[in-house]
Amino acid sequence: MAALRSAFKTAGVTANAAASVLRPAAPQVLRPASTLAAARSSRPATTKYGGVSVVTLCPGDGIGVELTDSVKEIFESLNVPVEWEEFNVSGETHGSEALFKEAMESLRRNKVGLKGIFFTPIETGSHNSWNVAMRQQLDIYASLVICKTLPGYPTRHKDVDFAIIRENTEGEYSGLEHQSYPGVVESLKVSTKAKAERITRFAFDFALKNGRKKVTCVHKANIMKLGDGLFLNTFREVAKEYESSGIASNDMIVDNTSMQLVSKPQQFDVMVMPNLYGNIVSNIGAALVGGPGIVPGCNIGREYALYEPGCRHVAKDIMGTGKANPAAMILSSTMMLRHLGLDTQANQIAESVYKVIQEGKVRTADMGGNAKTQDFTAAVISHL
Repeated sequence: MAALRSAFKTAGVTANAAASVLRPAAPQVLRPASTLAAARSSRPATTKYGGVSVVTLCPGDGIGVELTDSVKEIFESLNVPVEWEEFNVSGETHGSEALFKEAMESLRRNKVGLKGIFFTPIETGSHNSWNVAMRQQLDIYASLVICKTLPGYPTRHKDVDFAIIRENTEGEYSGLEHQSYPGVVESLKVSTKAKAERITRFAFDFALKNGRKKVTCVHKANIMKLGDGLFLNTFREVAKEYESSGIASNDMIVDNTSMQLVSKPQQFDVMVMPNLYGNIVSNIGAALVGGPGIVPGCNIGREYALYEPGCRHVAKDIMGTGKANPAAMILSSTMMLRHLGLDTQANQIAESVYKVIQEGKVRTADMGGNAKTQDFTAAVISHL
C-alpha cells in the first residue's frame, strides 16, 4: 500500500481518499467553500488498465438505478476514463448473497466503489444490513458528510457549513443481539478505545488540513458512562495533542446537539461521533441545507474508498417516477474522481451541478420544482 501522508498517518486514512471532497470553483461560479485541498503525493493502489480506472458500481435499491444511470450518462458525455464493474445487488431480493460476495470481491480488487443504498429488511430473521457489512468487512471506518448551504437554493438557515464524521464499524451497528427470554431482547453496543481514537484523529486531521477551527464530540456519556464515556474520554485525550495547532474542541450530548442544530447550526464546524448518532445527525444536517438529494458523502478506510449519497435513503416511495434528485449522487461521484486523480473532470462536473442549482431553472420535486431526473442530468451535461 502506498505511503500515507503524514497528517493522516495516525488516523489511518489515505490522503488522496480524504482529498476527494469538493473544492472551490472558478470565481464566476458560486460553489461551496473548500473542504479539503487535493493531495497527490500518496494514493492507494487502484485498478487501472490503459489509463482507465476500474470502479465497482452497486446501484442499490429504490432510486439507486436512476441516480447511477445519471452518473454514467454524464461520465460518458465527458469521456471520463472510468470503467464500471456493475453488480445489481438488492437487499430485498432473496438469494442475492452470492452476487453480494462478488461485489465485495470486486471492491477488494478495485479499491474504490460508487454505490446507492441497499434496502435493509426489518423482519426478524432477515439478513443484516449489507450497507453495514460492506463497511465492516472492508474496515471503511470513517463516514464523511459535508452539510453546506448552496447559492441559489434558499433554506431556513443561512451560512451553514459543517462536516459530520461518523465512526462506521462498531457501536449499536455491531449487530450483536439475542433474546435471552421470550419478550426480553439484549443488544450489545461495542465500543473500543482503538476505534474511538482512530475516528477522532481522522476528525482533527480533517480539521487541520481544511483550516477548520473547532471539533465537537457528540455523545451520550451522561447515561452510557462506560461506552460513550470511553469515546468522550478518548476524544479529550486526542484533543490535547491538537491544541498547539489552534483547533478548539468541545463536546455536546446528542439530544442537545439535535436541538442546537435546528436552532443555530452555524455554531458547528467539524462534528465527530459514534455510529448511531452520526446516522441521526447526518439526516438533520441534510434537512438543514435542502434535503438528501444534494448532500454527497464518502466512506474512507486505510485501503478502500466507497462513495455514496451522504444521506442514506432508499426512497422507494418515488422509485420509477423520475422524481429523484441526482445531485447528491453526481457530487459523490466527483469526490470519487478526485480520489482517482481525475481533478479536471471532477471540477467540470461539480461546477455544472452548482450552476444548475444556482440558476434555479431546473429543479426536481424535492427542490420545489417539477423537473425529472433526466431533465436535471441533461441540464448538467449542457453546462459541461
